[in-house]
Amino acid sequence: MSDEGGSHVYREQDPTGSDADNARVSIAKRPEIEPYAVTSGLPGGGQGQKVRRFWSGRRIPAALTAAVLLGLAGLFLYDIASVRADRKAMQWRVTLANELATRHLDDVWIILGASVAAALGLWLLVLALTPGERGVLPMARSGTAGVRAGLDRRAAELVLRDRAMEVSGVRWARVDVGRRKIKARATSHFRELEEVRDDLTAALGEAVRQLGLARSPQLSIHLQRAEKKG
Repeated sequence: MSDEGGSHVYREQDPTGSDADNARVSIAKRPEIEPYAVTSGLPGGGQGQKVRRFWSGRRIPAALTAAVLLGLAGLFLYDIASVRADRKAMQWRVTLANELATRHLDDVWIILGASVAAALGLWLLVLALTPGERGVLPMARSGTAGVRAGLDRRAAELVLRDRAMEVSGVRWARVDVGRRKIKARATSHFRELEEVRDDLTAALGEAVRQLGLARSPQLSIHLQRAEKKG
């Protein structure tokens, strides 16, 4: 179906066709690209079994927090033990106690210290409640006793990029893999763009299925004509 100016063309989905054939295509005329830029996408993104994401160990934040708390606790314990042994308290603790006793709650330094403490506490809460490991994509497993596996996001991008470069007519390709969407951009220097787009959509769609991800991301492909040198 096309509009009056012929600037956009959409291919309707055929319920009896394959995923590659049912890909929705938009062909838009752009002055800086000759003759067309083609964008397509596979339906059914996000389908698959629900799996929990991998949780990061947060070793560095945990180690830093433990080291700071251990150091402060040891320092206070040493000073309290010294006072109990009839020795003078450390000057820094006397000064800190006097400042806290004499400064008002609306003092700038009190507000600044409270803000820093609240920000650090919020940061620790976020680290504790979020899984992290955004660079690992959960893979599907068979049965409840199956081994949990994850695929590195950069490795998936390299695999899909290599598969895209194998398509005849593709000169350059880049693939960005997310948890919900895969964006592929490519340029073609020969063959009709629609033919290259069809082969690219089929190749990347099959490659995504072969990755064995727990949830199949939505695939979006943008193909344009390569600029002529000279």
